[in-house]
Amino acid sequence: MSIVENRKATHDYFIEDRYEAGLVLEGWEVKAIRAGHVQVRESYVIVRDGEIWIVGMHISPLPTASTHISPNATRTRKLLLKADEIAKLIGKVEQRGYTLVPLNLHYRNGRVKLDFGLGRGKKLHDKRDSARDKDWQREKERVMKHDMRH
Repeated sequence: MSIVENRKATHDYFIEDRYEAGLVLEGWEVKAIRAGHVQVRESYVIVRDGEIWIVGMHISPLPTASTHISPNATRTRKLLLKADEIAKLIGKVEQRGYTLVPLNLHYRNGRVKLDFGLGRGKKLHDKRDSARDKDWQREKERVMKHDMRH
């Protein structure tokens, strides 16, 4: 079940591989995510010291967050993956032009998981191509729908 999507991801990047990771979260963060107080649009995934982290994911604390914790909405959070997956990713990210892009947050067996993709940045003309293809797809569907009625 999806919690939040990063729709900008496929607009800005060619996604070549998808990965799913668990997140190391604090209690207040889990509660806020369950309430939908999370944003992944401005975030990105980095590799540091052989570990994978998500930077800039914004979780706004609920007003009921406990008084003895000081919630940091955009702290860098660790992602959990198998060691061999991490090793493979590090190899690919070190190749020129690859970026790790957060795609969506969702639940699997009651746990919050992050899907992220191995992507290559699109150039401006690629974005135009994608937009044109999308427009054409929409137009075709519109025409087909119109033909079905008559």
